[in-house]
Amino acid sequence: MTPALARAIPFYPYPQSFLAEEEELVEVFRDVGRRGAFVMQEDLRRFEVNLARFLGAWRVIGVANATDGLLIALLAAGVEAGSEVIFSSHTMVATASAIHFAGAIPVAVECGADHLMDAEAAEAAVTSRTSAILPTQLNGRTADMDALLGVTSRHGLMLVEDAAQALGSRFRGQCAGTFGVSAAVSFFPAKVLGCLGDGGAVIANEERVGERAAALHDHGRDSQGNVAGWGFNSRLDNLQAAILDYRLRKYDAVIARRRELAQGYHAALEGVGEVVRPPSPDSDADHFDVYQNYEIEAERRDGLREFLAARGIGTLLPWGGRAVHQWEALEFEMRLPATEALFERVLLLPMHSWLTDDDVRTVCAAVREFYRGRA
Repeated sequence: MTPALARAIPFYPYPQSFLAEEEELVEVFRDVGRRGAFVMQEDLRRFEVNLARFLGAWRVIGVANATDGLLIALLAAGVEAGSEVIFSSHTMVATASAIHFAGAIPVAVECGADHLMDAEAAEAAVTSRTSAILPTQLNGRTADMDALLGVTSRHGLMLVEDAAQALGSRFRGQCAGTFGVSAAVSFFPAKVLGCLGDGGAVIANEERVGERAAALHDHGRDSQGNVAGWGFNSRLDNLQAAILDYRLRKYDAVIARRRELAQGYHAALEGVGEVVRPPSPDSDADHFDVYQNYEIEAERRDGLREFLAARGIGTLLPWGGRAVHQWEALEFEMRLPATEALFERVLLLPMHSWLTDDDVRTVCAAVREFYRGRA
């Protein structure tokens, strides 16, 4: 029997999202509560302004969750019902759901070696009905936006980004979420910048898109409070906004720590031929990754996962172990061989702010032991 570790290493320790900053977060709660500032108050407006400044975006609108954010981003951009929107199947089902509920047709395409949308596959999927491309900026990395913007430029398409996992990630110095006309980010507790519940934001990079998104998220009301059309009730809770604004002030340090942990993984897994590592933090001057996840490809993936679990090491199969197009109930008809092969190998290792350097070395030592044949 494989011995368990003296200290378990969970995939993500959710209680720490509160416990690590308990006093500070309670003070935020008291401040908001004593002011009665519960919905669409100054805390939310301040956070939206500060996040837009951080990103270099024209405007940010806080919304209830990132799935709502994607739906609003698509509608505000002007994606028409019945048109096709191309997305990478290596993403959460929410990406495709937003396209579907916007009235458009989700068209799944392959991801590339970097696990992000393959620009050649996206271009091959363009038809006369295509209105937009929606890349997922996955695992804290931004796709090759030069290639994807080349596709949209050649075919006259809009670009909307699913940047749920990539807040602060950059390609050639530009932040994820600011390349297209609109984007969405997530503040789910396990995100690099997370709150204590659901939360998200729409990033608008054009004035008309920002105005439309702001109306859509608040019952269709414009800046004067007049109902200018149909809308939703999808407003970021003011308490969550206050928490996020507090955490945004420390965000650069959080990202720096994630990059240190990723470098530790990269070094400790050096020479393990059965594992394909994500790019290291210093591997490519064009990319600045924030490492929302540490996603590897592994031979005998399921056996490795069982071995790590027996040692008290948590891992995760992304998206429940299937790409979006592989869920039969969604009735996608295409085959995507590269993505399907990837999902036989892909695995997320622990990556969070409370992971220690020793934890990383322990995880990697267990991976090495498994492949030395002692499992």
